[in-house]
Amino acid sequence: MMRMAARMPKTARGFSLMELIVVITIIGILGVSAMAFFRPALESYFDARRRADMSDMADSALRRMGREVRAAVPNSVQTYGNTCFRLVRTVGGGRYRKYEDMTRVDSQALDLAQTPPHGFDVLSPLQAAVGDWVVIGNQTGSDVYAGHNRAAITANGAVDAALGTARLAMAAMNGTDAPFSYTDGRFVVTPKVNPVVTYVCDGAGLGATGTGMGTLRRVAGDFGGGDAVLSACPAGGDLVARHVSACRFLYNPSAGATQQSGFVWMELELAEANEKVRLAYGAHIVNLP
Repeated sequence: MMRMAARMPKTARGFSLMELIVVITIIGILGVSAMAFFRPALESYFDARRRADMSDMADSALRRMGREVRAAVPNSVQTYGNTCFRLVRTVGGGRYRKYEDMTRVDSQALDLAQTPPHGFDVLSPLQAAVGDWVVIGNQTGSDVYAGHNRAAITANGAVDAALGTARLAMAAMNGTDAPFSYTDGRFVVTPKVNPVVTYVCDGAGLGATGTGMGTLRRVAGDFGGGDAVLSACPAGGDLVARHVSACRFLYNPSAGATQQSGFVWMELELAEANEKVRLAYGAHIVNLP
Protein backbone atom coordinates (compact mmCIF):
# COMPACT_ATOMS: atom_id res chain seq x y z
CA MET A 1 0.00 0.00 0.00
CA MET A 2 1.33 3.21 -1.12
CA ARG A 3 1.87 5.73 1.57
CA MET A 4 0.70 9.27 0.94
CA ALA A 5 3.10 11.86 2.23
CA ALA A 6 1.22 14.38 4.33
CA ARG A 7 1.52 17.93 2.97
CA MET A 8 2.66 20.25 5.71
CA PRO A 9 1.29 23.83 5.58
CA LYS A 10 3.79 26.63 5.11
CA THR A 11 4.47 28.60 8.25
CA ALA A 12 3.75 32.39 7.96
CA ARG A 13 6.98 34.31 8.32
CA GLY A 14 6.85 37.71 10.26
CA PHE A 15 9.26 40.61 10.72
CA SER A 16 12.28 40.05 12.77
CA LEU A 17 13.19 42.32 15.64
CA MET A 18 16.10 43.72 13.66
CA GLU A 19 13.83 44.62 10.74
CA LEU A 20 11.40 46.42 13.06
CA ILE A 21 14.22 48.43 14.59
CA VAL A 22 15.47 49.43 11.13
CA VAL A 23 11.98 50.50 10.00
CA ILE A 24 11.37 52.53 13.17
CA THR A 25 14.73 54.22 12.79
CA ILE A 26 14.03 55.15 9.16
CA ILE A 27 10.57 56.51 10.03
CA GLY A 28 12.08 58.57 12.85
CA ILE A 29 14.71 60.03 10.55
CA LEU A 30 12.07 60.90 7.95
CA GLY A 31 9.84 62.49 10.61
CA VAL A 32 12.65 64.63 12.00
CA SER A 33 13.61 65.70 8.49
CA ALA A 34 10.00 66.60 7.70
CA MET A 35 9.65 68.60 10.93
CA ALA A 36 12.86 70.49 10.20
CA PHE A 37 11.44 71.39 6.81
CA PHE A 38 7.84 72.26 7.81
CA ARG A 39 8.40 73.84 11.25
CA PRO A 40 9.60 77.23 9.97
CA ALA A 41 6.63 77.41 7.61
CA LEU A 42 4.20 76.53 10.41
CA GLU A 43 5.75 79.04 12.80
CA SER A 44 5.67 81.72 10.14
CA TYR A 45 1.99 81.01 9.50
CA PHE A 46 1.03 81.27 13.17
CA ASP A 47 3.17 84.41 13.65
CA ALA A 48 1.48 86.07 10.68
CA ARG A 49 -1.91 85.08 12.05
CA ARG A 50 -1.09 86.58 15.47
CA ARG A 51 0.07 89.83 13.87
CA ALA A 52 -3.08 90.01 11.74
CA ASP A 53 -5.34 89.41 14.75
CA MET A 54 -3.51 91.99 16.86
CA SER A 55 -3.51 94.53 14.02
CA ASP A 56 -7.25 94.10 13.59
CA MET A 57 -7.88 94.44 17.33
CA ALA A 58 -5.69 97.55 17.68
CA ASP A 59 -7.12 99.17 14.55
CA SER A 60 -10.70 98.56 15.67
CA ALA A 61 -9.98 99.98 19.13
CA LEU A 62 -8.30 103.13 17.78
CA ARG A 63 -11.05 103.77 15.23
CA ARG A 64 -13.71 103.34 17.87
CA MET A 65 -12.00 105.86 20.13
CA GLY A 66 -11.51 108.22 17.19
CA ARG A 67 -15.22 108.16 16.32
CA GLU A 68 -16.22 109.09 19.86
CA VAL A 69 -13.57 111.80 20.08
CA ARG A 70 -14.76 113.50 16.90
CA ALA A 71 -18.38 113.43 18.10
CA ALA A 72 -17.64 114.58 21.66
CA VAL A 73 -19.00 117.71 23.33
CA PRO A 74 -16.61 120.60 22.53
CA ASN A 75 -13.89 121.02 25.17
CA SER A 76 -15.02 117.91 27.08
CA VAL A 77 -11.90 115.77 26.57
CA GLN A 78 -9.80 115.32 29.71
CA THR A 79 -6.73 113.17 30.31
CA TYR A 80 -5.13 111.69 33.41
CA GLY A 81 -1.45 111.06 32.82
CA ASN A 82 -1.01 109.22 29.54
CA THR A 83 -3.06 106.16 30.44
CA CYS A 84 -6.69 107.28 30.25
CA PHE A 85 -8.92 110.00 28.87
CA ARG A 86 -12.60 110.80 29.08
CA LEU A 87 -15.17 112.70 27.05
CA VAL A 88 -18.87 113.48 26.92
CA ARG A 89 -20.50 111.86 23.92
CA THR A 90 -23.26 113.44 21.85
CA VAL A 91 -26.35 112.08 20.13
CA GLY A 92 -27.42 115.26 18.36
CA GLY A 93 -27.44 119.01 18.36
CA GLY A 94 -28.79 122.05 16.59
CA ARG A 95 -29.50 125.77 16.81
CA TYR A 96 -31.79 127.43 19.31
CA ARG A 97 -33.71 130.67 18.75
CA LYS A 98 -31.65 133.48 20.22
CA TYR A 99 -34.13 136.32 19.69
CA GLU A 100 -37.89 136.56 19.47
CA ASP A 101 -39.42 136.64 15.99
CA MET A 102 -41.17 140.03 15.93
CA THR A 103 -43.59 138.78 13.25
CA ARG A 104 -44.77 135.86 15.40
CA VAL A 105 -46.00 136.41 18.91
CA ASP A 106 -45.84 132.67 19.57
CA SER A 107 -42.10 132.38 18.88
CA GLN A 108 -39.98 131.44 21.86
CA ALA A 109 -36.33 132.35 22.31
CA LEU A 110 -34.07 130.79 24.91
CA ASP A 111 -34.00 132.95 28.03
CA LEU A 112 -32.16 131.50 31.00
CA ALA A 113 -33.40 134.33 33.19
CA GLN A 114 -36.97 133.09 32.99
CA THR A 115 -38.49 130.69 35.49
CA PRO A 116 -37.63 127.07 34.59
CA PRO A 117 -38.39 125.09 32.59
CA HIS A 118 -36.71 127.05 29.83
CA GLY A 119 -38.56 126.62 26.55
CA PHE A 120 -37.16 127.53 23.15
CA ASP A 121 -37.63 126.93 19.45
CA VAL A 122 -35.17 124.66 17.66
CA LEU A 123 -34.21 125.99 14.23
CA SER A 124 -32.56 122.88 12.79
CA PRO A 125 -33.25 119.13 12.60
CA LEU A 126 -33.03 117.59 16.05
CA GLN A 127 -32.56 114.16 17.60
CA ALA A 128 -33.32 114.30 21.30
CA ALA A 129 -35.48 112.63 23.94
CA VAL A 130 -36.87 113.65 27.29
CA GLY A 131 -34.18 113.13 29.89
CA ASP A 132 -31.29 113.83 27.51
CA TRP A 133 -29.02 116.76 28.34
CA VAL A 134 -28.76 120.07 26.49
CA VAL A 135 -25.23 121.52 26.63
CA ILE A 136 -24.65 125.16 25.67
CA GLY A 137 -21.36 127.01 25.30
CA ASN A 138 -18.96 124.53 26.89
CA GLN A 139 -15.85 126.72 26.94
CA THR A 140 -13.72 124.91 29.50
CA GLY A 141 -12.99 121.25 30.17
CA SER A 142 -14.82 121.25 33.49
CA ASP A 143 -18.09 123.14 32.91
CA VAL A 144 -20.10 120.28 31.44
CA TYR A 145 -18.96 117.85 34.15
CA ALA A 146 -19.78 120.30 36.95
CA GLY A 147 -23.17 121.04 35.39
CA HIS A 148 -22.72 124.79 34.86
CA ASN A 149 -23.97 124.70 31.26
CA ARG A 150 -26.16 121.63 30.92
CA ALA A 151 -29.78 120.92 31.77
CA ALA A 152 -32.09 117.95 31.32
CA ILE A 153 -34.76 118.06 28.62
CA THR A 154 -38.23 117.99 30.22
CA ALA A 155 -40.35 118.17 27.05
CA ASN A 156 -39.89 117.77 23.31
CA GLY A 157 -42.91 118.88 21.35
CA ALA A 158 -43.96 119.75 17.85
CA VAL A 159 -44.01 123.35 16.68
CA ASP A 160 -45.33 125.32 13.73
CA ALA A 161 -42.99 124.70 10.78
CA ALA A 162 -42.50 128.45 10.40
CA LEU A 163 -41.04 128.60 13.92
CA GLY A 164 -38.64 125.69 13.68
CA THR A 165 -38.54 121.92 13.86
CA ALA A 166 -39.35 121.42 17.57
CA ARG A 167 -39.86 123.19 20.86
CA LEU A 168 -37.76 121.98 23.74
CA ALA A 169 -38.15 122.64 27.42
CA MET A 170 -35.32 122.05 29.85
CA ALA A 171 -34.76 122.25 33.59
CA ALA A 172 -32.68 124.97 35.21
CA MET A 173 -28.94 125.08 34.75
CA ASN A 174 -26.56 125.90 37.59
CA GLY A 175 -27.53 129.55 37.72
CA THR A 176 -28.61 131.80 34.88
CA ASP A 177 -25.14 132.89 33.77
CA ALA A 178 -24.34 129.85 31.60
CA PRO A 179 -22.34 131.05 28.57
CA PHE A 180 -24.12 131.14 25.27
CA SER A 181 -22.53 129.61 22.21
CA TYR A 182 -20.31 131.77 20.03
CA THR A 183 -22.00 131.19 16.68
CA ASP A 184 -25.63 130.94 15.61
CA GLY A 185 -27.04 129.71 18.90
CA ARG A 186 -25.49 126.27 18.83
CA PHE A 187 -26.24 123.55 21.35
CA VAL A 188 -25.45 119.84 21.59
CA VAL A 189 -27.44 116.97 23.07
CA THR A 190 -25.81 114.28 25.17
CA PRO A 191 -27.68 111.10 26.19
CA LYS A 192 -29.29 110.61 29.56
CA VAL A 193 -27.80 107.11 29.89
CA ASN A 194 -24.02 106.82 30.24
CA PRO A 195 -23.08 110.20 28.74
CA VAL A 196 -19.50 110.09 30.07
CA VAL A 197 -17.05 107.66 28.43
CA THR A 198 -13.54 106.95 29.70
CA TYR A 199 -10.94 104.84 27.89
CA VAL A 200 -8.49 103.25 30.31
CA CYS A 201 -5.21 101.51 29.53
CA ASP A 202 -4.53 99.35 32.58
CA GLY A 203 -1.54 97.17 33.51
CA ALA A 204 0.37 97.68 30.25
CA GLY A 205 3.67 95.82 30.11
CA LEU A 206 5.44 92.83 28.58
CA GLY A 207 5.34 89.45 30.28
CA ALA A 208 8.04 86.78 30.45
CA THR A 209 6.56 84.94 27.46
CA GLY A 210 6.58 88.05 25.28
CA THR A 211 2.84 88.68 25.70
CA GLY A 212 1.30 91.97 26.74
CA MET A 213 -0.17 91.96 30.25
CA GLY A 214 -2.46 94.99 29.98
CA THR A 215 -5.96 95.74 28.76
CA LEU A 216 -7.79 98.62 27.12
CA ARG A 217 -11.26 99.15 28.61
CA ARG A 218 -14.19 101.46 27.91
CA VAL A 219 -15.91 102.73 31.06
CA ALA A 220 -19.30 104.40 30.55
CA GLY A 221 -21.17 106.21 33.30
CA ASP A 222 -23.24 109.18 34.37
CA PHE A 223 -22.11 112.66 35.36
CA GLY A 224 -20.45 112.50 38.76
CA GLY A 225 -21.70 115.02 41.26
CA GLY A 226 -19.27 117.91 40.91
CA ASP A 227 -16.48 115.69 39.57
CA ALA A 228 -15.24 118.41 37.23
CA VAL A 229 -11.67 117.13 36.81
CA LEU A 230 -10.50 113.63 35.97
CA SER A 231 -8.39 112.78 39.03
CA ALA A 232 -7.94 109.02 38.54
CA CYS A 233 -8.56 106.34 35.94
CA PRO A 234 -11.80 104.48 36.79
CA ALA A 235 -12.01 100.70 37.20
CA GLY A 236 -14.25 98.20 35.46
CA GLY A 237 -15.73 98.73 32.03
CA ASP A 238 -15.97 96.72 28.83
CA LEU A 239 -12.92 95.07 27.30
CA VAL A 240 -11.82 96.74 24.05
CA ALA A 241 -8.35 95.19 23.55
CA ARG A 242 -6.18 92.66 25.38
CA HIS A 243 -2.45 91.81 25.38
CA VAL A 244 -1.58 95.53 25.70
CA SER A 245 2.15 96.05 26.20
CA ALA A 246 2.25 99.85 25.85
CA CYS A 247 -0.12 102.77 25.32
CA ARG A 248 -0.17 106.55 25.37
CA PHE A 249 -2.92 109.17 25.13
CA LEU A 250 -2.13 112.85 24.52
CA TYR A 251 -4.51 115.79 24.20
CA ASN A 252 -3.87 119.29 22.87
CA PRO A 253 -6.96 121.47 23.44
CA SER A 254 -5.86 124.22 21.02
CA ALA A 255 -4.10 122.56 18.11
CA GLY A 256 -5.75 124.75 15.45
CA ALA A 257 -4.35 128.05 14.26
CA THR A 258 -7.39 129.83 15.71
CA GLN A 259 -7.38 127.68 18.87
CA GLN A 260 -10.78 126.22 18.01
CA SER A 261 -9.67 122.68 17.22
CA GLY A 262 -8.39 120.12 19.72
CA PHE A 263 -6.33 117.07 18.85
CA VAL A 264 -6.17 113.67 20.54
CA TRP A 265 -3.18 111.40 19.82
CA MET A 266 -3.58 107.70 20.67
CA GLU A 267 -0.86 105.03 20.59
CA LEU A 268 -1.51 101.35 21.25
CA GLU A 269 0.94 98.43 21.25
CA LEU A 270 -0.15 94.80 21.50
CA ALA A 271 2.17 91.82 21.96
CA GLU A 272 1.70 88.06 21.94
CA ALA A 273 4.40 85.35 21.92
CA ASN A 274 7.12 87.91 21.07
CA GLU A 275 5.14 89.30 18.14
CA LYS A 276 4.32 93.02 18.43
CA VAL A 277 1.99 95.41 16.65
CA ARG A 278 2.13 99.15 17.31
CA LEU A 279 -0.46 101.52 15.81
CA ALA A 280 -1.12 105.24 16.28
CA TYR A 281 -4.18 107.32 15.48
CA GLY A 282 -4.93 111.02 15.66
CA ALA A 283 -8.40 112.61 15.83
CA HIS A 284 -9.46 116.24 15.70
CA ILE A 285 -12.28 117.63 17.81
CA VAL A 286 -14.05 120.91 17.06
CA ASN A 287 -13.83 122.90 20.30
CA LEU A 288 -15.88 125.87 19.12
CA PRO A 289 -18.85 126.04 21.53
